[in-house]
Amino acid sequence: MAQDKVEQDDWLILYLKYLLFVFNFFFWVGGAAVLAVGAWTLVEKSSYLSVLASSTFAASAYILIFAGALVMVTGFLGFGAIIREDRSCLSTYFCLLLVIFLVELVAGVLAHVYYQRLSDELKQHLTRTLSENYGQPGASEITTSVDRLQQDFKCCGSNSSADWQHSIYILSQEAEGRQVPDSCCKTVVARCGQRAHPSNIYKVEGGCISKLEQFLANHLLLMGAVGIGVACLQKHEGKCLGPGTWGPT
Repeated sequence: MAQDKVEQDDWLILYLKYLLFVFNFFFWVGGAAVLAVGAWTLVEKSSYLSVLASSTFAASAYILIFAGALVMVTGFLGFGAIIREDRSCLSTYFCLLLVIFLVELVAGVLAHVYYQRLSDELKQHLTRTLSENYGQPGASEITTSVDRLQQDFKCCGSNSSADWQHSIYILSQEAEGRQVPDSCCKTVVARCGQRAHPSNIYKVEGGCISKLEQFLANHLLLMGAVGIGVACLQKHEGKCLGPGTWGPT
């Protein structure tokens, strides 16, 4: 009878060990996904960040990168603890899970909250950026960002191409008679912005604001969903498989 109970306990521990291993694998994959989303956002979309008044968008991405890297390191610690069946390592592992849960939850909530403020910020800031900062000395980064924004999204002006009529750059001699920047043109060549005809420049309803608003909303919701989703997975894992899974060593 006692031998049967020992065998049953051994089987249960082995079962829990493999279950924890599977959970940890998905946890590690989730961390890689979080890191990838944050890094992709910064590397591929960083050129648009300078046209935003707030740094919350970039901050959310940096938090996700930090959390994702911490998840992957913690995942390796978890694999080691499972293989060695070391309770002290498991305790450290689950403490790190709690920290990561909080970090990813903050990043996810931050992205979601910022999404709510996105429209107002864009409407106020982008129009001012185009009229006051574009093409000005010391604002080359903004100029490059706006040019790429208009080319990538095939738009012209914050609300419409008419917004450029109030631009300091367009009203200056440096514009050389341009009615809009060359980046508004469907085919960009030198001084193509001198002709603001629909056949030559992009005429998009809602202008670049509507395009950028939708783009950022999609990415912030993605970052928020990934951050909160992985955080909830970690919380579930921590409740089901706590450090007391294996008895005292």
